[in-house]
Amino acid sequence: MDFYSQVDADIKAAMLAKDRLRLQALRGIKKEFIEGKTAPGSNGELTDEAAMKILVKMAKQRRESARIYQEQNRPELAQTELDECAVIEAYLPKALSDEELTEELKKIIAQVGASSPADMGKVMGVATKALAGRADGRAISAKVRELLA
Repeated sequence: MDFYSQVDADIKAAMLAKDRLRLQALRGIKKEFIEGKTAPGSNGELTDEAAMKILVKMAKQRRESARIYQEQNRPELAQTELDECAVIEAYLPKALSDEELTEELKKIIAQVGASSPADMGKVMGVATKALAGRADGRAISAKVRELLA
């Protein structure tokens, strides 16, 4: 089952369970998926890869909003954002641990043949595609910089 169908089925289940928070988050996901389907350049279909990018972006936005709300001393709004983020992250693959990230990046560095910090761009291009949804871009960048230093 593709992401779009799964979200559709989960919306129905949330409606039946009267789970307002989950329903709100799922409707937001569906809205973004529909926008992705109808965006210029898309052929009216949403691939799982494109859906994954949308979900990663949405989760990142929710975490950033929660951080801002906490800085502004608005814990109730921050908690709502974090709860929505948890719903979104349920559709993403399990995040890599620090050790797993290091191992994956070592493989990519060997594959690309990078040996110095000047090769960071080549490594990042491959790594961000290979680890999409499983690791944050900042974490990948920091780890690549550390491994190439």
